[in-house]
Formats: sequence, structure tokens, C-alpha cells
Amino acid sequence: MTIGKKAVVLFSGGLDSTTVLTIAISEGYDVYALSFDYGQTHKSELEAATRIAMRLGVGRHVILKIDLRAFGGSALTDDIEIPKNRSIESMGEGIPATYVPARNTVFLSLGLAWAEAIDAGHIFIGVNALDYSGYPDCRPEFIEAFQRLANLATKAGTESGVKFEVHTPLIAMTKKEIIQAGLALGVDYSITSTCYDPSPAGEACGQCDACLLRLKGFAEAGLADPASYVEGKTL
Repeated sequence: MTIGKKAVVLFSGGLDSTTVLTIAISEGYDVYALSFDYGQTHKSELEAATRIAMRLGVGRHVILKIDLRAFGGSALTDDIEIPKNRSIESMGEGIPATYVPARNTVFLSLGLAWAEAIDAGHIFIGVNALDYSGYPDCRPEFIEAFQRLANLATKAGTESGVKFEVHTPLIAMTKKEIIQAGLALGVDYSITSTCYDPSPAGEACGQCDACLLRLKGFAEAGLADPASYVEGKTL
């Protein structure tokens, strides 16, 4: 247990980040949850993040608005078609259109700024290097490089002796293992939002990479995904 330690948790309201948030709470951290309204097309995740933060009793949850649509370059922030019905094998080949340029670098930098402001030495992020869509900013090498940067580029790291640590508890886990770990901690996955292209009612499409990887994880765990899907679109 790390009672009394503060942690900023990057929190989208999806399956992975909800699991990470719950892990941080279970390990005794005083959690500050940080979500981003960055111009993404799938805003239902922010509604999910708000619901989950309230249910888990998070002391402070900030939704920070930054407009990455000003840059575009991604199916999530531009008028680019979201890939659908790709095979699991093809998801590991190349970087997909849903990659948002430098997103995790931007998010971690803002999380670091908040962490330094509140004297928190810990940042949690739900990156995963196994069941993921080929994003370069989900790799262990990136996290290690950012942690070095955090300790070189801050007043806290250079003058106050603070050693920032970026926690990635899911990075070497399959989606099945993530789900099992979350369920063991009591995570209610029915209120999480993972889909890149949800319906106006917030139902998951069941066809984008995020949905397919999520459904694969539940299937491998021998479970039905409790989230709401557009009728007839699940595995």
C-alpha cells in the first residue's frame, strides 16, 4: 500500500483506463483523474468518465478541453473514415487511421503539469503493448523515455528531488487479463465506453478496432461484454 501518495490518472472512461483508475485506488493512491475533451468524435466516453469517477468517489476529476481538431490527421479528430471490421492480425500491421498525432505525449505532458502542480510524483496511464492497434505511443520504450523527460524537464524533478514515476500496470497484459484483473477489483464494465464510433445513444458499433479488441478480450475470458452495442453488431 502507498497510503497518502497522490497520483494523476489519465482517464478516458474506457475499459483500460477504468481498470487503471481502479488499480490506483486499490493501491491506496489519492487519485486525481484527468480526462480530455480534445475534439474527438466519440464524446460518449467523456460521459462515461464522469459517471465512473462519481461512482468510484474520485476526489477530483478534471475534463480538460484542448482542440486537436485544429490539427486533424486522425480519424478521431478529422473527416477520415474510421476503419471497421479489420482482422486482429491486420490491426498489428502498421499504424491505423485512428492514431492521433502525438496524443499520449500531449496527454502525459498535461498530466505531468498537473502532477507537478499538486506535488504528485505518480502518473498512471492505461497503455498496452499486446492487444492494441499498433500505436507507437503505447510502447514501453516511449513510456521509459517520457519518464526520463519528466525528471529532466520539471522544477520538481531538478530542484526538489521529486522522482516522477509513470505507472503502466496494463502494458504487458492481454485484453483478457485486463478484464479479469478489473473484474477481480469490482470494475463494472457495463458503464465504460470504448467505441470509436458510437451511436447517438452511446451504443458501441461493434466493428471498430477498439470494439473488436474489447469483444475479443471478453470472449477469451469466457464472458459476454456487458456494454451496450448497436443491435446485431457484436461477435
